[in-house]
Amino acid sequence: MKAFIIQVITAAFAAQGVSGHYIFQALAKGTAKGAAYEYVRRNTNYNSPVTELSSNDLRCNVGGATGGNTSTLEMAAGDPFTFTLDTAVYHQGPVSLYMSKAPSTAEEYDGSGDWFKIYDWGPTFNGGQASWTMKDTYSSTIPKCIPSGEYLLRIQSLAIHNPGAVPQFYIGCGQINVSGGGSTTPSPTVKIPGAFKATDPGYTANIYTNFNSYTVPGPAVFRC
Repeated sequence: MKAFIIQVITAAFAAQGVSGHYIFQALAKGTAKGAAYEYVRRNTNYNSPVTELSSNDLRCNVGGATGGNTSTLEMAAGDPFTFTLDTAVYHQGPVSLYMSKAPSTAEEYDGSGDWFKIYDWGPTFNGGQASWTMKDTYSSTIPKCIPSGEYLLRIQSLAIHNPGAVPQFYIGCGQINVSGGGSTTPSPTVKIPGAFKATDPGYTANIYTNFNSYTVPGPAVFRC
């Protein structure tokens, strides 16, 4: 009987931990909530995070190295888009958007090239308190000036809710084909892995003690 009770308690804590996780599973034009995994590469680690800074899984999550079973969304430069999760972001931390141009097709691209950041949702400070954008949808726009072509469109939530523990990356990669673009070469660019370091102040920040400012890890946001 005692062993049974222990098993029940263990299972309850495990379920609670899993319920705190989330998956970026859909991408659509405008503010629509798209179909799961139509344009977002399907990961193979359920809703678990990536925690290794040197892992190629930081690009498009575990199992997301290629997108042979994923469609590519046709978009025009300047178009709005929305990523949708299976459940709202549960852990405090920044959410960021990155893009990387595929050498040929987005479907075949492994994300080993250059990445540039197009948006950050960082904390808002007010009266000594910080608030984070924790939603089940995140919307932005494709930069108008980037060259036409196929891209990986990557969203990441960096969970820093547990100081002293390893921060957690929740990642999704959409496949898009951008038309009507410009001729600007985005900068700065980074490689993933390599863009995030354990020494980055935003990677190891304690959000509960003297938390008055914050720098989102990664490169500066590219603007046309």
